[in-house]
Amino acid sequence: MAGHTPIELEFSRKYDRQHAQQYFQKHRAGLMRRLSDWREQQIARAALALAGDPASVLDLPCGAGRFWPMLAERQERRILAADNSADMIAVARATQAPGIVARVEAFQTSAFAIDLAGDAVDCVFSMRLLHHVAEPAHRLAMLREFHRVSRQTVVLSLWVDGNFKAWRRARLEARRPVNNNRFVVPRQVIEGEFAAAGFDIVGYKDFLPGYAMWRVYTLRKRG
Repeated sequence: MAGHTPIELEFSRKYDRQHAQQYFQKHRAGLMRRLSDWREQQIARAALALAGDPASVLDLPCGAGRFWPMLAERQERRILAADNSADMIAVARATQAPGIVARVEAFQTSAFAIDLAGDAVDCVFSMRLLHHVAEPAHRLAMLREFHRVSRQTVVLSLWVDGNFKAWRRARLEARRPVNNNRFVVPRQVIEGEFAAAGFDIVGYKDFLPGYAMWRVYTLRKRG
């Protein structure tokens, strides 16, 4: 298990029970949100297939369990789920179907110091976390922890440049401050950080190629 003091990011402190419940509702509210969720689930499923359809997965951060039903589509898959927020885990357990909840081993931990032994799972599955991390040193610390815990692969999402929405966001930021707990990372930068952490890129999927900032990478441990 990790033996160092975990880093705590400012945004993670807001996820009390009320915020956790709001987060659960957010992806279910309105047609566009539901379409966005459908597309994200589709991409995540394809990324896991690219990772070799892993038999064991750590969903971190698991949030309100949005991806648990998709992860449970493989009947024999072992699903571990973790979040920095105990309230997020409680909401996930209360809102997901009992049959799904029974399949999931959930626990509270930090992505910077995961409470698991090395090579604990085939794949670390990390959606909607890395775009909150501005500091390269923090991203690298997180990636190295994923490398320690995963036996084979990592699937993760973040915001990247090279698309219309990133270009528009950069123009807005040049005129006035924009939400300061979500960040676009240049593709060349993040791909260099993957390499520095010991990963090779298997492939990637864009939410809407050329338009949206979201990209999901599938990585494999080098060697």
